[in-house]
Amino acid sequence: MTDTKPRPKRSSPLLPGVARQRRRRTVNGAPVPNVAVRGIKGVLLFLCCAVVLLPFVAVVSTSLADQEQITAAGGYVLWPTDPSFDAYAAIFRGGVVTRATLVSIGITLVGSALSVAVVALLAYSLSRPGTWGHRPILIMVLLTMLFNAGMIPNYLLIKELGLIDSYWALILPGLTSAFQVIIMRAFFMEVPKEIVDAARIDGASELQILTRIMLPLSKAVIAVIGLFNAVAYWSAFFNAVLYINSTEKWPLQLVLRTYVVDNTQIGTDLPGEVVPPQQSLQMAILVVSLIPICMVYPFLQRHFAKGVVIGAVKG
Repeated sequence: MTDTKPRPKRSSPLLPGVARQRRRRTVNGAPVPNVAVRGIKGVLLFLCCAVVLLPFVAVVSTSLADQEQITAAGGYVLWPTDPSFDAYAAIFRGGVVTRATLVSIGITLVGSALSVAVVALLAYSLSRPGTWGHRPILIMVLLTMLFNAGMIPNYLLIKELGLIDSYWALILPGLTSAFQVIIMRAFFMEVPKEIVDAARIDGASELQILTRIMLPLSKAVIAVIGLFNAVAYWSAFFNAVLYINSTEKWPLQLVLRTYVVDNTQIGTDLPGEVVPPQQSLQMAILVVSLIPICMVYPFLQRHFAKGVVIGAVKG
């Protein structure tokens, strides 16, 4: 009696190149686009990067160009043939630009440090449900996200406090933010309660718990909040327009607005006999205003993605 069961067909072995090609068709379950689609995406990405980088390149190149190159290029130079740092040397020889840069650096450092300290203290106190006045203060903080006093009441408050034409008028109005308090409060609430209880059993005070436990665990959110505050203080100019009357107390952004946006001549404010072209001076001031943030951000970027989503699930 013969066996009538059909025998299973043997699968022909694939060549190594064909097997690799089949494995590459999907990555994490998603099909891999062909070469043409990847090429189009690469071209589009290159064009987007060029659109973003070309204005910055033009600003830097114009700050290094002389008057002949600027005139020949029609205002903006993409690649200077004979780059010169005369514009940077001129604005840093003294005068209003040098003084304004030092003012902006001081306001940014002091304001960012005080802001992080105030936000951390307020967020930690609001993250402890048993603290006195916890809920009313939290409601007051949340209401500031919906209602704003306005420009005139703020000006009257600064005037009554005697802060007109004072550096504190540039620091205190932006010292804290309800959004930052909510973010840091959510992070503090995610810390296991057992850690805090163990610290209390060991005799630690609330300040010691904050400084030795909470803050070391919250480096990511502190980096993000510090970066937000630093950018806000460095870029702010409207408070200086309202509250600062003396030109020697101007921050760099107000100088940038005066000399670049309003196109005011810079030559009378710079020491020295030879004054570089006005276009080069304006672009040099613009580059100086961009460099600090561009230098700080790469060091905080690794904390940025983690800290910016803190509190997105648990609030």
